[in-house]
Amino acid sequence: MRILHITNHVQKIGNGIVNVAVDLACLQTKKSLDVAVASAGGEYETLLANYGISHFKLDQSRTPVNMIKAAWRYREIIKEFQPDIVHAHMMTGVVLAGILKNSGQYSLVSTVHNEFQRSAVLMGLADRVIAVSHAVGDSMIRRGIPAKKLRVVANGTLNSPRHRKIQDYQPLPLHHPAITTVAGMYSRKGIGELIEAFNLIAKDFPKAHLYLVGDGPDRVIFETIINSKIFRDKGLHQRIHFEGFQPEPQRYMLSTDIFVLASHCESFGLVLTEAREAGCAIVASDVDGIPETLDHRQAGILVPPKNSQKLANALAQLLSDTKQLQKWKFRAKQNLERFSAVRVNEETLNVYHELTRQYNLVRIIEPRELVIGK
Repeated sequence: MRILHITNHVQKIGNGIVNVAVDLACLQTKKSLDVAVASAGGEYETLLANYGISHFKLDQSRTPVNMIKAAWRYREIIKEFQPDIVHAHMMTGVVLAGILKNSGQYSLVSTVHNEFQRSAVLMGLADRVIAVSHAVGDSMIRRGIPAKKLRVVANGTLNSPRHRKIQDYQPLPLHHPAITTVAGMYSRKGIGELIEAFNLIAKDFPKAHLYLVGDGPDRVIFETIINSKIFRDKGLHQRIHFEGFQPEPQRYMLSTDIFVLASHCESFGLVLTEAREAGCAIVASDVDGIPETLDHRQAGILVPPKNSQKLANALAQLLSDTKQLQKWKFRAKQNLERFSAVRVNEETLNVYHELTRQYNLVRIIEPRELVIGK
């Protein structure tokens, strides 16, 4: 089987979609499959090359002139690599591969990572649509994607070929108790609500510090809040730390007491699986795929999204009760096997085989027919 993955880029910037695509490509080569990746490029090109994976340059920038160039380049890639499966991980790749499918004899698979985007419905152009959680699958059906096309392959990146084992990371010397989030600096990630929740509990827990790990376009908004007179008068500007993007967020998680993901919407929440592996007590929004990621309240505390007061109450509950904190740290580390990248790859390959079964049967039957004919 020859598999081509399409993603916008392969940059090492903490993009969960890219991380999953790279994991799949690497693990599929370990199954002796022929794998290639088409993207605008990035730091993971080195890792892909080490696994013997071909990388084709494909700039999918959405300008009229560039899309014409991208279509031409895509045709060249298909002609050269001749894939059996094209697996598109982002919307532009699905559109390209779907519209130009007649130029190549392949089956098209898409993975819906961000179903909250309006354009996610275009992922239905594929022959099979993989949803990263049951919540995403249900949402896509409501939006008109036929159920017969959908397959749920829950996300997971533990034991990824991209990084070391968790025990090989050195924890950072953070202030304790440490509250941490690892997320893009976007309002939809609930960063504003987390900052306000910390503000609400800061006086009662004067030793607590908040670490915001990640970068993004709304960071300046949050920094402006922290540097406002109200926050500075309380000394909170010295207890809330903007850490920026970190290539090894595991070092923060290993030293974290409470990990928070306060997203307004979240298809799955891959970072929660990494926080669980690191043994953090977890507080997260009760929205979309997050409950599935936390074993439906068995591995973390769920709070309503966009509600700073409820988030503050959950943080205060854990910070004021050491036994509760330790209980949730222990529970976070249970039942992690299902989040392995290997399991995700196996289930993804099963989806591919659904589409290639007829092709494989023809290859098996033909020699027998020749024997009978004699």
